[in-house]
Order: sequence, then C-alpha cells, then structure tokens
Amino acid sequence: MSQAVSQLVDVENLPDLPKGWVWTMVEEIIEIIPLTGKKLKQREYQKEGILPVVDQGQTFVGGYTDRKELKVCCEPPVIIFGDHTKAIKYASFDFVAGADGVKVIKPLEVFCPKAFYYLLKAITLPEKGYARHFQFLQKSFIPLPPLPEQHRIVAKIEELFTRLDAGIEALNKIKAQLKRYRQAILRDAFQGKLTQEWREAHKGELEPASKLLERIKEERRKNAKGKYKELPPLDTSDLPDLPEGWVWTRVGELSETIQYGYTASSSYEPIGPKMLRITDIQNSSVDWNIVPYCKIETGKKTKYLLREGDLVFARTGATVGKSFLIKGYFSESIFASYLIRIILSWHINKSFVYNFFQTFNYWEQINTGQLGIGQPNVNSQTLSKICLPLPPLPEQHKIVEEIEYRFSVADEIEKTVDHSLKQADRLRQSILKRAFEGKLVPQGPDDEPAEKLLQRIKEERARQQTEAKNTKGDKGKTLDQARLLP
Repeated sequence: MSQAVSQLVDVENLPDLPKGWVWTMVEEIIEIIPLTGKKLKQREYQKEGILPVVDQGQTFVGGYTDRKELKVCCEPPVIIFGDHTKAIKYASFDFVAGADGVKVIKPLEVFCPKAFYYLLKAITLPEKGYARHFQFLQKSFIPLPPLPEQHRIVAKIEELFTRLDAGIEALNKIKAQLKRYRQAILRDAFQGKLTQEWREAHKGELEPASKLLERIKEERRKNAKGKYKELPPLDTSDLPDLPEGWVWTRVGELSETIQYGYTASSSYEPIGPKMLRITDIQNSSVDWNIVPYCKIETGKKTKYLLREGDLVFARTGATVGKSFLIKGYFSESIFASYLIRIILSWHINKSFVYNFFQTFNYWEQINTGQLGIGQPNVNSQTLSKICLPLPPLPEQHKIVEEIEYRFSVADEIEKTVDHSLKQADRLRQSILKRAFEGKLVPQGPDDEPAEKLLQRIKEERARQQTEAKNTKGDKGKTLDQARLLP
C-alpha cells in the first residue's frame, strides 16, 4: 500500500512517517465549500458561457465563470474534486459553477493548499462505484508534514515538474513535426517528387496512365452489362500539372462498386459474421477480436462480405471521411450501414489509393463536399467525384514502397516518443510519491512538528463550535425574554 494514503482504521498499523510528520484523516483537515447559484449539467456549460475545468488528462471536473451568482463562499485557492471522474483541479479563480458530482474543498491551516493538491494527485482512488470516490477520500488517512516542509515540498515538486514539462513539450513538438513530415511525404508522393529519379530511369518503359484508365473504363463497361454510366468529363483547368505519363481521374472511374453497408443490430454473441462499424476503426487499424457479430440471411451476406483490398469509409458523424484498407488476416465480416465500401479495379494498387485518402488534398475535397447541416456526411456520389492523380501502375507500386519505407522510420521514432511520454507520466507520479514519503526534500530540525499544529487547529475548531452553540443559545434566551415583556 502506498505510504501517501491509507484506509487502515487501526492507526497503530499505519506505516512509520519521518520525524515531525503525523497521520490524519482527510475529513478532519478539510472544509467542504458550499456553492451559491444553480447547478449545471456538463452539456449546459457552453450554453451558459462557462469555461470547463479539466485536469491534466483533460478530464472534465467542473466549470468556472465570472457570473457572481455562482461565487464560491470562500477565498481562493480551492480544490475542485470530480466525484464521478476522480479528476482534481487546483483553482485559483474566484468563481466556480456547481455541477452534479463536483465537490469544492479547502484544507484548513494545517495544510498548504498547493501541497494538499499535490498530495491528492498522488492518491490512487479505487473504483468504488458511481459518486463514492469522495466518501473514500474523506475517510482516508494521509501524511501531514510540518508546514515549513510542505512549502519546501511544493517548491521542489514545481521545480522538477517544470523540467519535466519542458521535456514533455519537446516530445510533443517532435510528434507534431512527425505529423507534418508524413503529410510532406504524401504531398511529394502524389506530385511525383518521390519517384522523380526512378521515373527518369524507366523513361520509355512505362505505359501512360491514360491508357490504363481507358482499359479500366472498358472493363467496367463490359461488367456493367448495359448499365454503365459514364461520369461527365473532368475539368482539369484548375488542377496542378502532373508529371509526364500521369493523368487526373476520379474515384468513381477507378471503382467497380461504391456501396452502402448493411443495416442491422450488432451482438457480441456469435450469431453470424462480424459486422465492421465506424467505431471499430481506431488509429488506422481494427482489432477484429472485439468487432461484434450480426445476423444476416445467407443470400444477402455475399453482397456485403468484405474482401482484401476493399476500402471502407465513414460516411457520417464526427469521423466522416475516415478510411480503412482491408488487408491481411481478418474474420469473416460484413460492413455496417454508416460505412461506404469501394471495390477498386484490380488494375489499381489499392494501397496507392488508400494513401491518397490520407492527404491534405483528399481532406480538402471531403470537407468542401460534405452534405447535411446538423451532422456532416458524405454520400456515394460525393465520394465518386473525388479527384486524384493517377500514375502508371509500376509507378504506383514504387510510390507505395517509398511511402511505407519513410513512414516506417517515422513510426519507430513516434514509438520512442510515446514510450518517453509514458515514462514522464510515471516519473511525475514517482515524484509525488517520494514527496509524501518524506524523501524529496530534507527535514528541518527547527520545523514545528505537524502534530502540534494539528492539535491547535482541533482546539480552535472545538472553541468555535462551542461559541456557535452559546451564541445560538443566547439568541434563544433573548427571544424568550422578549415574549415575557408586557
């Protein structure tokens, strides 16, 4: 059990603390601050013009505003505790909006507010069910250092956290640079710059993409059995020039089929094939083990069955336009109705087209082509009109090879960065743990022991309670005397 907090009722069994420290229960050294004004639900915050309060992990805690009817009934700083989320915020502002499950607390004079905040961040609260975290916190025993040492602890924590934050900022800058690097690679790839030397070396050997495109169209005419519909001519007057042998085309001209998914309820019982949904596509991958199943008639299943090389797109919602290329091993699966499936011609490198769908050019077309007001969406017609540059087939293969090589290098760097960020998070917790085990700063021989300070605060609280009772009693006597007056 961490020395920073304990729920042991038997105080004699609590771990030893440094000299001058003492164990105390949280509820004995805090004041719960009442909030004036109405309570708001999270969805009402933006409507009411209230800014959200979040912790370092961006978890919602409460909110603050400059509206005086929501004023906290004490001087800042205070600690905002999200009873449902376990999130903690140090608030140095004057006004806090109440929300369901939000507690506002302030330590008594025995604890420096910032030290108390850092101590709370060091506590790992267990899962105790909805709205029980604060109850657990109140009954927890925590270590109380002498007040001067608390200030030294805060200064040291903030010194170390400043250095740590600088390192984290540098790591996040690297991640941002990697994102820009990938986009630069994709931009160069679809402008022909990645394969410029290769193209010169194979000049005269490559069939122009215009002939490849004509062959695809001819094949589509045959397979359509009289139902083939030619797209209107593509106006390329505003499109950039392409390398020799390349041609501008549209997704619809490269596709055998553009099809909406199947509408059905999903189940985690194996009642049929898997049913791929938008939410199953995370970080350009799918964990097929957690994709649910659905019931579908055998005759319909063939129509919606996914095959390697299929491209699926989110056609509605916040992730509209997000795509995924079906490849490698995957379970027998159909695709859900909020996805669009594109079956590309076998003459096209599927990864080439998929990579184009990660470019800024693609997203620009998707964003300008979105339909709907309340919820953005893209239909099959919009998707079929997406323009993309088409090189000869051998160059498509080479472009994919160059992209994958460069991306693999960037992926390895990003893995290292992510590992370092996780280490930084663990280091932050380690600093807090050591701080409240008395191992971060030296103890001061002249510091007043925390036990004496705590005793004075308890005596002062008892005195105030007695005075309050006496005052109440005196008021009662005064009223009784007033009733006896003639």
